Amino acid sequence: MTQGAGQGPEVRTATLRDFRVPAYVHDVPANVQELGHDPAPPAPAVPPRAEPDPAFQEPSLSQPSHAEPAQDPAFDQPDGYTPTQRDLPVINRGDTVQVQIDTEPAPRPTDGLGPLYVVGDVHGYLDELIAALYEQGLIDAEGSWSAGTARLWFLGDFTDRGPDGIGVIDLVMRLSAEAAAAGGYCKALMGNHELLLLGAKRFGDTPVNSGAGTATFQAAWLLNGGQKSDMDRLQDVHLQWMSRLDAIELEDDHLLMHSDTTAYLDYGDSIEAVNDTVRETLTRNDADECWDLFRKFTKRFAFRDESGPEAVRELLDAYGGARVVHGHSPIPYLLGEVGTEDAADGSEDSRPQIEGPHVYAGGLAIGMDGGVTMAGKLLVQQLPMDS
Repeated sequence: MTQGAGQGPEVRTATLRDFRVPAYVHDVPANVQELGHDPAPPAPAVPPRAEPDPAFQEPSLSQPSHAEPAQDPAFDQPDGYTPTQRDLPVINRGDTVQVQIDTEPAPRPTDGLGPLYVVGDVHGYLDELIAALYEQGLIDAEGSWSAGTARLWFLGDFTDRGPDGIGVIDLVMRLSAEAAAAGGYCKALMGNHELLLLGAKRFGDTPVNSGAGTATFQAAWLLNGGQKSDMDRLQDVHLQWMSRLDAIELEDDHLLMHSDTTAYLDYGDSIEAVNDTVRETLTRNDADECWDLFRKFTKRFAFRDESGPEAVRELLDAYGGARVVHGHSPIPYLLGEVGTEDAADGSEDSRPQIEGPHVYAGGLAIGMDGGVTMAGKLLVQQLPMDS
């Protein structure tokens, strides 16, 4: 989830099909901690989480990056765009409840095509991710791949707001190598926060035309939970990995994407065309063009209302599949249970209670962002699932 991406007229980008990306797999140590647990194997510990940055709106260049500017009243927000002011709340949750696993990880197939899993937005919450993957039997107590031929897809947004976005990326990269060696795979999609971090690193304070005035990637990144520790630890290997991620994929009749928007249609009429166009856009390294890509990936709620099933079918007709599976919009926000910072504050009982993914739009869409940044839940789900 990201704020501060002004919306301008959408322009379909020409599709480039001659761009190919070499394979990438890097063995990077993961930050794995162990929690003794008897009789089951020890589960990784989940220490108190760092207090995330509050939500912001986009500044103009005339304002200091630490100030919260006023929304431009003349800004005409098109359908599907989430307002920047009082957008997704991030609460101060204090100590995090320890996650303990009471059962042995389930056995996995040793040959053939393994089961399919998807992971919602992580946003730097590495310890919660480790616990959730262990609970599903995808990693062992040391944080190594233990799922054999299983297939694991991350739906994007690895960094920002939480304490260790680079640690999350390192873990996903390492699991990709380990899963491939075991006959399975671990892959990831491009989220809007990957685009935001790439832009902040590449373009910094270079002015871009945001559609609501002049802005910069650096300011937008800071105002949307950018962590200095992530930027300090960001290396070329991380930048290369993020810039090569796919935007959309089809697995077992599930159309996987990060954002609940039809903006993907602006980038191609096939999955291959969309992915090629997005990667080529990043390769051209044009600040305004990258900003336009970023702002389109911040759109949300296309599948939520009465027209939602029709919007999902438009994507399915173009790219295939029987269901859309997405992250980006936290389930409490998607359901209208949380709409402002004030609504998220309060006692533990008033915080979002997320039990699992949200199936909606007539059963055609599955929301996977459990709202870990707002005291919700980091979701890891095996597919298919019942409505």
